[in-house]
Amino acid sequence: MKPPKPSVIALLCAAGLFSTSLSVMAHDPAEHSHADVAGPKSTPESAYLAENDAAMIKMMRDMEVAPSGDVDRDFVAMMTPHHQGAIEMALAVLKYGKNEQLKRIAQEIIVDQQQEIAAMKLALGDPLPPSAAAPTEVPAESPAASMHGMDPNMKM
Repeated sequence: MKPPKPSVIALLCAAGLFSTSLSVMAHDPAEHSHADVAGPKSTPESAYLAENDAAMIKMMRDMEVAPSGDVDRDFVAMMTPHHQGAIEMALAVLKYGKNEQLKRIAQEIIVDQQQEIAAMKLALGDPLPPSAAAPTEVPAESPAASMHGMDPNMKM
């Protein structure tokens, strides 16, 4: 058996450091929920914080990937939920944010992250995810709102 190339060893070390630093540096959103910040009454801020926390919890959970023996696939398997988490956080800003400049940046984040997910899948020879237009706005739901009037096929 040939010894691995130095670049493979470096990549493995970097992947190990990356996953270790994520677990050490990242806060556990489950231990630091913003759900109680606004109190019992639902406000746009509390709804935003709850959605943001949910996105971060899901992202961190989905980034925990068992090593497959293929560094490239492991990288994509970890980065895809990382990028999807950024998309979900940007969608929450579009839904609840007021600053038009930040909303425009959130739209750009959505497009950029979708493109990077597609590029990583292509690099592995995997099928592309379904194409969807990036939203320009995401309507905020009031506590009593239902899906009435919303397109049931809208992708978020």
